[in-house]
Amino acid sequence: MKSAQAVEYICNKMMISGGKPKASDAASCCREKTMAYKILRAHNTGNGSDDRFKIKFDALISHDITYVSIIQTARAAGMTKFPIPYTLTNCHNSLCAVGGTINEDDHAFGLSAAEKYGGIYVPANQAVIHQYARETMVGCGKMILGSDSHTRYGCYGTLGIGEGGGELVKQLLRQTYDINAPEVILVWLEGAPRRGIGPHDVALALIKETFKDGRAKNKVIEFAGPGVGSLSMDFRIGIDVMTTETTCLTSIWETDDKVREYYTNISKAEAYKELRVEDGACYDAMVKVDLSEIEAMIALPFHPSNAYTIRELQQNPEKILKEAEDNCNKELGGKVKLDLMGCINKDGKVVCEQGIIVGCAGGMYENICEAADILQGKSIGNGYFDMSVYPASIPISLKLTKDGIAETLMKSGVLMKSAFCGPCFGAGDTPAHNTLSIRHATRNFANREGAKPGSGQAAAVALMDARSIAATAANKGVLTAATDTLYNVTKYEYIHDNNVYEKRCYNGFGKPNSEAELRFGPNIADWPKFHALEENMLLELCAVIHDEVTTTDELIPSGETSSYRSNPMALSEFTLSRRVPEYVAASKKVREAEQIRRENISATQLTQIADILKKVGGDIKNTSIGSCVFAKKPGDGSAREQAASCQRVLGGLANISYEYATKRYRSNCINWGIIPFTIDLSETFDYKTGDRIFIPNIRNAILTGAEVVIATMIANTEDGTKLHDITLKCQGLSEDERVIIADGCLMNHYAKRSIRAGE
Repeated sequence: MKSAQAVEYICNKMMISGGKPKASDAASCCREKTMAYKILRAHNTGNGSDDRFKIKFDALISHDITYVSIIQTARAAGMTKFPIPYTLTNCHNSLCAVGGTINEDDHAFGLSAAEKYGGIYVPANQAVIHQYARETMVGCGKMILGSDSHTRYGCYGTLGIGEGGGELVKQLLRQTYDINAPEVILVWLEGAPRRGIGPHDVALALIKETFKDGRAKNKVIEFAGPGVGSLSMDFRIGIDVMTTETTCLTSIWETDDKVREYYTNISKAEAYKELRVEDGACYDAMVKVDLSEIEAMIALPFHPSNAYTIRELQQNPEKILKEAEDNCNKELGGKVKLDLMGCINKDGKVVCEQGIIVGCAGGMYENICEAADILQGKSIGNGYFDMSVYPASIPISLKLTKDGIAETLMKSGVLMKSAFCGPCFGAGDTPAHNTLSIRHATRNFANREGAKPGSGQAAAVALMDARSIAATAANKGVLTAATDTLYNVTKYEYIHDNNVYEKRCYNGFGKPNSEAELRFGPNIADWPKFHALEENMLLELCAVIHDEVTTTDELIPSGETSSYRSNPMALSEFTLSRRVPEYVAASKKVREAEQIRRENISATQLTQIADILKKVGGDIKNTSIGSCVFAKKPGDGSAREQAASCQRVLGGLANISYEYATKRYRSNCINWGIIPFTIDLSETFDYKTGDRIFIPNIRNAILTGAEVVIATMIANTEDGTKLHDITLKCQGLSEDERVIIADGCLMNHYAKRSIRAGE
């Protein structure tokens, strides 16, 4: 059966009554009986009102693409120690730059920061960020904030939220994470998956059903139902970690004896407690999943929601691949032509040239064991197809070695590698141009897997479960569903060994050493100075993007840019480089004009700008000059704050959009002093780069909570400059967020607070 028959979205309100979901007209206050709201309320430091949470987390976690800038920001804002457990893992920048020590300098900085401020440090390749959290940090009823979008630990009874670094800085400064009361969606699981079906198959079917229409956007997904008990813990987390791709806020699951056994296995038996949906709990919608009807799935480029059953693709490869190819080439904007039709061989079969099982989604013990069962006694061949497996942690690698699983895979031709997130974002195993790479990984966005469209290179990554990847490998790269493969599933017992962590990881929480010195490499730089918002604002459009969605990987590319994550000025040179390469130079010119304005407002270089301002009733003396990006729906994907901070470094002061793809990107903009304007969907944005927008009294409007401002568009046309009004909205800013924007950025705001408080 098709996945659509196995996954059904039900839009009316649902209530748990008699242990089962039923349609209901219940008021939203019944959300208080959900597992999610019980945990959120327990962490809420606000006044207990229904519509706003002010959350303090139990722990924080970051990896080596994000922790340097977070610590640098918190230092500049007055932090003296880590007030809660903060873990620094090294799984993204663990491959050092050729000919330099850029990334290893970051790691040394991380360890010195853990010593100085009382943190937890996990050396390179010991574990991917989320697996370390799963093995050491989770606890039923806890909340963990991570600077990675796939921070999801719901199946362990822990609410994990992925956000930009600014939100972690707030926690380090003993501030709160402020959100409106979220809606909650019930995912009701029934049945049990068939042999050959893995967690990625379920996850892709769920994402396909919920992503496109924003059905889960910024909501909490709550998993319950009789089907939960049929799933192992590895299976549950494989679904759970992918809920990020629905754009939900977070997720939570009912707990049971399997969860209890998990906590005992990782020597945290005391961290278990039963979580259950209370009778009378109300949900805003429901997704019903019949696990027994889920088929083997594949998500074609360039999004996890672009999913089909493998059977569908096998039956009609020309039609499906041609449609995917056309959509991909439209998204690539003509920079390079992706040829998916070339992945069909002379026999009409879809052929893949690479298989990867990796990271927080794929690198789990059970996924790798079952892949080995499928490849037992077989060979991946000596043709173009190759395959690599990245276990998610050293404890998993040790057990795979002890049980002979690694040996089985290596004998079949598979490469076993260390714990590393690289293939998920383009820093390892980049596929050959115009070939199909099948991956049990988190994402398959354009501009992410290491290809360079600007240089004529395109990568085609499809997401699949480890089981079907192994079945395809056994078939020498011809696309094959694991459900169409005969094999025996060996029953292995995973026994966790924490010994390697105890020997190699530094745990300094509660023991900060203020005398310890931070270790800085030459590529670790402080943030440049950002200025407070003036009374008025003049924006210049430096990028106008009409794609339906703009990802954070397009706003600031991953992969080769990782080496510069700790150097704000150097990293900013890559901003929008794979989507609008002209943006950096244009924004720099605007930044230069603002610098000159602050130093000498009568400079001749400002004559044209001063004349323009006079036409619209503005004064250059009290008008901030900045660049602006328009995109229809920016910010899907990674939580990385650099998608916003790099714009700010280049002089960016605003984004304009119809809506923001995720809360985390909008929050990143606010925390870096970038105003997140929106316009109505009915308004056509046909302006061009170089056009300007004058916004009078913007500082007062922000500080007083005005949600609508009337600005003047100064458009360049063939007939000269045309002026007309444009309505900009900035809705839902909290009091703190308004002051952060007015102060210029979060770092400025909290530094001022520290000075005033004498901290």
